Amino acid sequence: MAKILDGKAVSAHVREQVKAEVEALAKQGVPVGLAVIIVGDDPASRTYVNNKKKACAAAGIRSEEYALPAETTQEELLALVETLNKKPAVNGILCQLPLPAHLDEKAVIAAIAPEKDVDAFHAVNVGHIMIGDYAFLPCTPAGIMEMLRYYDIDIAGKNCVVIGRSNIVGKPMAMLLLQQNGTVTICHSKTRDLAAHTRNADILVAAVGIPHFVTADMVKAGAVVIDVGMDRDENGKLCGDVDFAGVEPKASYITPVPGGVGPMTIATLLKNTVTAAKQQNGLL
Repeated sequence: MAKILDGKAVSAHVREQVKAEVEALAKQGVPVGLAVIIVGDDPASRTYVNNKKKACAAAGIRSEEYALPAETTQEELLALVETLNKKPAVNGILCQLPLPAHLDEKAVIAAIAPEKDVDAFHAVNVGHIMIGDYAFLPCTPAGIMEMLRYYDIDIAGKNCVVIGRSNIVGKPMAMLLLQQNGTVTICHSKTRDLAAHTRNADILVAAVGIPHFVTADMVKAGAVVIDVGMDRDENGKLCGDVDFAGVEPKASYITPVPGGVGPMTIATLLKNTVTAAKQQNGLL
């Protein structure tokens, strides 16, 4: 029977730390502000943005929402980003992805000032992550690392397998595990005999976006299983990339969906925004 890695509990701990830091900064005359851009009316994006705004309010971070119509042009969006880059009251800028198909996500990410890129997607910040000299980390991988630390799960010397190679989760996740002395394998859609790799994992991170993709026969007994998936099963119920019912009896630790990795992502966004405010005010 696996121990549950409770993202709600860990994120509450992180949020309390963030709130205390925000209060301390306010006493020094340094308010913390986050600008959130949303383009169009994607329901999932709207839910994410609302959750981020609520989390900011609870932590004492001022949030500004810029809700743009779906027909917004690339030029209009880039002009807004440039305005926010120059706005001193905005410490962090987050552009909710995905954007409508006619907009160039790469160009928008590249336009955000690296020191305000609290998602850590800008090439400058990605480069800093590669060499282990960073201010910000992508929110989901950093949240996972925070959870592993909270539960005293040692990474050094462990076989770590990441399923997925996205720029948002898979690649940075692998780098963070490597920096903590894990022996890391990245698997993806072209990997041959995927299960042979996953069965060797002491720590297994699933980030593929396919419901119940990881089954019990793919998991080593006693493995730590991290489920990044936010999927819907055949009944429309929220689920992860891992077959929780099958894998949980076999694992030593496992994250549930919901209530695992998701809350950590938002907690790390708050943490990154505070770091940005400190940096911009010469406090780091």
